[in-house]
Amino acid sequence: MSLPKEIFKAYDIRGIVGKTLTPEIVEVIGHAIGSEASARRQTQICVGYDGRLSGPTLAAALSRGIRKSGIHVVNLGMVATPMVYFAACHLGTNCGVMVTGSHNPPDYNGLKIVLATETLSGKAIQGLYQRIEQAQLFEGSGTESNYDIAPEYIAKIAGDIKLTRPMKIAVDCGNGVAGAFAGKLYRALGCEVEGLFCEVDGNFPNHHPDPSVLENLNDLIAALKQGDAEIGLAFDGDGDRLGVITKDGSIIYPDRQLMLFAEDVLKHTPGATIIYDVKSTRNLAPFITARGGKPLMWKTGHSLIKAKMKEADTALAGEMSGHTFFKQRWYGFDDGLYAGARLLEILSRSDNPSAILKGLPDSISTPEQHIQMQEGEPHKLIAELQKTAKFEGATEVITIDGLRVEYQDGFGLMRPSNTTPVMVLRFEANSKAALKRIQAQFKQIILAAAPHAKLPF
Repeated sequence: MSLPKEIFKAYDIRGIVGKTLTPEIVEVIGHAIGSEASARRQTQICVGYDGRLSGPTLAAALSRGIRKSGIHVVNLGMVATPMVYFAACHLGTNCGVMVTGSHNPPDYNGLKIVLATETLSGKAIQGLYQRIEQAQLFEGSGTESNYDIAPEYIAKIAGDIKLTRPMKIAVDCGNGVAGAFAGKLYRALGCEVEGLFCEVDGNFPNHHPDPSVLENLNDLIAALKQGDAEIGLAFDGDGDRLGVITKDGSIIYPDRQLMLFAEDVLKHTPGATIIYDVKSTRNLAPFITARGGKPLMWKTGHSLIKAKMKEADTALAGEMSGHTFFKQRWYGFDDGLYAGARLLEILSRSDNPSAILKGLPDSISTPEQHIQMQEGEPHKLIAELQKTAKFEGATEVITIDGLRVEYQDGFGLMRPSNTTPVMVLRFEANSKAALKRIQAQFKQIILAAAPHAKLPF
């Protein structure tokens, strides 16, 4: 069987169903995952899948492969990604694999993998490919049991989160798997919930479940303006990312959400390190420092952030994409549903939640922008530009993940996506003129190196 190397990404495995990701391929990868777990002296792996149509078939193939290595499978069924992480902690298996395509189109699916509490990324993901290529696969006959983790997950959060007053909220799940659990969770906290597209449907008939794309938030914005909900929460396809909308329809981007979370966490863990990724606002570092915390910029990617959290002994971390990781009072994994609950706990202390959110420091900024490219091209282009590009007027050039170029009055970022063949761009500035100037400089530099690139500005 031909094993497509390109599906082994930087922080998960991801491919096109029926092409680069078939049940046969997933079964072989499952055998490698089980073998790696066994090499790490693990005995059980929790397995779950999101609402994609291919989920049950691929999860069954994954389970067969894992069991071939002699490892026991705890089958969680259809769950949100953070529920697999929770099960690995709560049930003491220390291992979990989630079958999910996250925010990719409906014909994609993939695997997010935790073994011996480590979220696999980089070399560890490539290690699974090597294990298969070199036939280093353990043989055994593992068993499988079913477990409904949802009641314990909801009860654990409801036991931790205390709202000062009941709130009325609107929740848009975009027909992703979060729809099966979000309403139950927030009602358990005492909220009145207006649900939008909470029926799980892998065809995603209303809009794609990705709150980082502006048009996917239009239905939630309309519901808030027309109804009497105080605040809106939006989730991605597998429930590990959170989008937030105020009563008047303003989008509170995740880097600004992180300010509110950081302020709350630092009251209880003074001096703690707070990690944010390279896409995040330059307002974060001074905000964290002013409240006694230690800001730390790091690479984008849920598994890379989690590895850095362990190394830096962090209380909280967040990514611009909407992944938020609470170590204080939670387990340190990214969990959009829990982040929503923590947000409601903070906002319930005020009679005007929107005013709290809109009062957070802000700048003129762009959402995440993409340049479509050929497979492998973004990484090659960035590697070249890191060596050759000259940014006039820059005060600092940060190369931990792509190129983040700081100026007196803003920043520009370009980095290769690790999940799809696109170049990711983001810009922020103190004025519209500064934003245009920075974008123009980036445009000139990118087009000089890649004249065929179609820029979104």
